[in-house]
Amino acid sequence: MIQETLEVMLDEHTFALHVHRPDDQPRPAVIICHTWRGQSDFERGWAESMAEQGYVGVAHDIYGVGVRGESPEACRALMSPLIADRDELGRRLLAGVRAVVAQPWVDPARVAAIGFCFGGLCVLDLARRRAPLAGVVSVHGLFHPGPGAPAPIDARVLILHGYDDPMAPPEAMHAIAAELTEAGADWQIHAYGGTMHAFTNPEANDPERGTVYSKRASVRARRSTEAFLHELF
Repeated sequence: MIQETLEVMLDEHTFALHVHRPDDQPRPAVIICHTWRGQSDFERGWAESMAEQGYVGVAHDIYGVGVRGESPEACRALMSPLIADRDELGRRLLAGVRAVVAQPWVDPARVAAIGFCFGGLCVLDLARRRAPLAGVVSVHGLFHPGPGAPAPIDARVLILHGYDDPMAPPEAMHAIAAELTEAGADWQIHAYGGTMHAFTNPEANDPERGTVYSKRASVRARRSTEAFLHELF
């Protein structure tokens, strides 16, 4: 397996995308968008697992080289400005996607993105911006409405959601379903009962904040993601 870093420059910022790939042959690529903490071993582990399945796995970097949140307050300070400025968020997301699509070891017609928490919002925004993606998967993602009026969405959309997630309550889930329907998207939502936010993260154990790991939901989410990718590619 080949591991490398793909550096992307945007204005004064440098972003380091972490790549795992089986070989030099053009293959489908799966871009992993990170949680509010920034790129970590969690996302890099997903990228590696994608490569083990024959894809090019890429852990996106939306904050910049070495920028990570080490506390909830620090994570919120990194994420909130980008949620408030969705144009800047979109520029960073698209810069990474375009860099991946341009690589000779990527099949540009077969690229998808998976996002966790804040990253779930990111992949939905990529779909809203009609990024060159076949599909996106939002895992315990945030459902903030997109900027502006709904535009057509070409990418297939899979949302894997904890029904008891306080950061995306049922009314938000219904709202994103209505938005995707209006956009003409091919969409699915899998809602897991008795499941809170961050259910794929084994370190999540804070019921008061609504972040709790669920092995059962995590296994189901991974299987659904793998089936979705198989359908796409």
